[in-house]
Amino acid sequence: MKDFEVNIKIKLAALWIAATFCYLYGDYFELYTPGKVENLISGDHVLNSPMSLFIASLIMVIPPLMVVASIVLKPKPNKWLNVVFGTIFTIMMVLIAFGSLTPWYSFYVFLALTEALLTVLIVWNALKWPKENKYTSN
Repeated sequence: MKDFEVNIKIKLAALWIAATFCYLYGDYFELYTPGKVENLISGDHVLNSPMSLFIASLIMVIPPLMVVASIVLKPKPNKWLNVVFGTIFTIMMVLIAFGSLTPWYSFYVFLALTEALLTVLIVWNALKWPKENKYTSN
């Protein structure tokens, strides 16, 4: 079987897709933790205002937009956006993981650490973006 090298843009997009799914699954599975639905109904939760929902939306729109950006942007801004947002999301997920160390949130810690690993891979791959060979390009 012949293997081929996957373009860096496709690698980055795939990593952002995987991270996005982990974010979605974590938030969905959280609905099954004790008291979560009751707190949502009563308004006793973190996203209990229009502004907090908007800020959360701003944060959570970044990973799916990075899927598109990773495919369509030119290499230099693409590389640095992946480094910046990959780093920010890695830090966020590590902080969330260590802030969620309870038996009911072990799934959340697992997903947050998986997300952190994926975003570290995003940063790593972006930093190792292949250089154009000036002797073979037109």
